[in-house]
Amino acid sequence: MTISTEQEQLWVLQARQGNQEAFARIVEAYQRPVFNLAYRMLGSVEAAEDAAQETFVRAYVRLDSYDPAYKLASWILSIASHHCIDCLRKSNGRQVSLEQIDGARWIPDPRLRPEERTMRAEQRHEVREQLQRLPEQYRLVVILRYWHDMSYVEIARVTGSTESAVKSRLHRARLMMADLLTEAEQAASVPEGERRLTESAVSNRV
Repeated sequence: MTISTEQEQLWVLQARQGNQEAFARIVEAYQRPVFNLAYRMLGSVEAAEDAAQETFVRAYVRLDSYDPAYKLASWILSIASHHCIDCLRKSNGRQVSLEQIDGARWIPDPRLRPEERTMRAEQRHEVREQLQRLPEQYRLVVILRYWHDMSYVEIARVTGSTESAVKSRLHRARLMMADLLTEAEQAASVPEGERRLTESAVSNRV
């Protein structure tokens, strides 16, 4: 369902006046995008649920700071993005799994042949693995650009950066992912026996 800007602004106005039902409408409208962003950033359902809840608590507390000149979605996702980055930094940069990201996106297309479905599933898995290895700031702009379809201007607003910085991060992120995917493909092309022998030689040298 498409929500008009006028309707959103009315909800914000009513919520500022203490109308809990109006804020509940805002939560209902944006809980899925917020959860999806948190899931891709943090990689855990439990962590994403906690992050989504904290996002809306912060949004409610900061309603008076919202500027109607900007999209409500961008403002809420900005709060979610900063909270997720804080969570990642508090975990000392520990990389987390991105398994089962947005399950509906990975449902096989029944029109594809089995080998095509297998290939696509492998490609998606590789992309998720390499996305996991990006620094959080790069991971964030990739998610906002390709999963939330945001413009450079919107991403800059969400991340508190500049449009040129966003373009630079996206460019570097794409290069990094291309390199990581190439490395993965090269590693996959090595026969299992040869790979295990090389790993054993390396571990014995250390």
